Amino acid sequence: MIKTLAKSIREYKIVSIITPVFIIGEVVLEVLIPYLMADLIDKGVDKGDMNYIWKMGSILAAVALASLIFSFLAGKYAAVASAGFAKNLRHDMFYKIQNYSFANIDKFSTSGLVTRMTTDVTNIQNSYQMILRMAFRAPCMMIFAMVMSFRVNASLSWIFVIFIPIIALALGIIIKFAHPVFRRVFRKYDRLNNIVQENLHGIRVVKSFVREEHEVEKFGKVSEEIYQDFSKAEKIVMFNMPVMQLCVYACILLVSWFAARLIVFGDMTTGELASMMTYIMQILMSLMFISMVMVMVTLSRASGERIAEVLNEVPDLSNPEKPVTEVADGSITFEHVSFSYAKDKDKLCLKNTDIAIRSGETIGIIGGTGSSKSTLVQLIPRLYDVTEGRILVGGKDVREYDMEVLRNSVAMVLQKNVLFSGSIKENLRWGNENASDEEMVKACRLACADEFIEHFPDKYDTHIEQGGTNVSGGQRQRLCIARALLKKPKILILDDSTSAVDTKTDASIRRAFLEEIPDTTKLIIAQRISSVQDADRIIVMDGGEVNAMGTHEELLKTNKIYQEVYYSQQKGSEENG
Repeated sequence: MIKTLAKSIREYKIVSIITPVFIIGEVVLEVLIPYLMADLIDKGVDKGDMNYIWKMGSILAAVALASLIFSFLAGKYAAVASAGFAKNLRHDMFYKIQNYSFANIDKFSTSGLVTRMTTDVTNIQNSYQMILRMAFRAPCMMIFAMVMSFRVNASLSWIFVIFIPIIALALGIIIKFAHPVFRRVFRKYDRLNNIVQENLHGIRVVKSFVREEHEVEKFGKVSEEIYQDFSKAEKIVMFNMPVMQLCVYACILLVSWFAARLIVFGDMTTGELASMMTYIMQILMSLMFISMVMVMVTLSRASGERIAEVLNEVPDLSNPEKPVTEVADGSITFEHVSFSYAKDKDKLCLKNTDIAIRSGETIGIIGGTGSSKSTLVQLIPRLYDVTEGRILVGGKDVREYDMEVLRNSVAMVLQKNVLFSGSIKENLRWGNENASDEEMVKACRLACADEFIEHFPDKYDTHIEQGGTNVSGGQRQRLCIARALLKKPKILILDDSTSAVDTKTDASIRRAFLEEIPDTTKLIIAQRISSVQDADRIIVMDGGEVNAMGTHEELLKTNKIYQEVYYSQQKGSEENG
């Protein structure tokens, strides 16, 4: 984990190294102050030597000022290093996620990834800053103060040594019991974020079904669980403070008792006692800071493990050593293809599929829910890799292509149409960032989107809200189709992406495809037979297998599933008519 996270420090290594250097300088000067103060008391104050008092006072002031400067610089560079480290962690996680396959993304929930990039990174940032400052300062202070205390009086200094194992044992016990609780808390944070995200995304459904109380109750339950776990963790961690206070006060009492006897017998001066008391506080405060660091590290360790999971996740899909960089045409061949999301040959959702599609063909795909229609087309741009068999595009196995080249040659309009906040132009240019206004207008005309865009006051500069909430479902679908067309793909896949438009508009879109992009291979998944009956061929899917393949007329004569769907839709349309 540490090795994985450390890779994200990168350009902040220098400031991360400089910070401890300044801290060591600060500590050395701070430890020197009590020693100089003892000298001032014994040789200046007790003997009434004003010259010596002025001399040592000036030295003390200079040392204190230098210590303050070192402290300021250490704080500044620690802040820069920790903030930069957090920035790099967020960047590296986001970049890593962009390279994930769908299978990788399926391992992490959306809310879990959001929590890792926000709460977990913030915990690591705070911990790293504390490590740079306190984790260096406290041990250095303890060691230097211990050396100086032995220099002042060795017999009294052994009192500190006795209490160090007691504190270390207490810290070990606290960490052992607190870490599992913190890990559990962050998993529940994922659940909480998931509930919030789901609720906000489906707020219209929640209100229409009057389920506000249910959602509040669900949120409150998880929130209460987090409260209970955090309370339990904090109670464990809080044992740290009384243990430290017990050790601090015990040390002060013991040193005071033995020092008083030494002063009475003349074996110790007043200045030495004053410096010893200061060293006691420095040593014990150092131990307290070490315990605070250990508690913070315990908290952030769970966050670090969760971040490392994302960074160490190996993408299922990768480019071959010498990838093919050009797709010859839009031909598609499935050769004995089987697929399982679980990568288990006993749990196949697509079974032994053989399909040959010529470049430029229009292929319709129908089938019931769960018949693996979407799974079939998602294998073409290699969003998943096949479990068995192979898929050829342009005569080459899709695993031989550079993935960017392959996916640029395949445009998909998925069931769930996604638009991003920004103007219509900005959304369309996801298909081609260099598209001209004329190309955008043409793509929108083919997708029958121009007719409603022209009615907007700002036309193509109209602002789209996040998720496209200010346009209808049919308008979203047509904008997504136009965006896909701007890629000028060799293969166009429409995954039930005209379900929200009327049959007239659906027919217009299909006619435009036939006339304007005849060389593009078109795969159209649909629930309505009217959306695919003009296709060159139609694939009927059933239970993860190709049940039949042929023209509308052929299937209507020979395929029972196709007949049932066709006549049920015909009957429904007649009743509605």
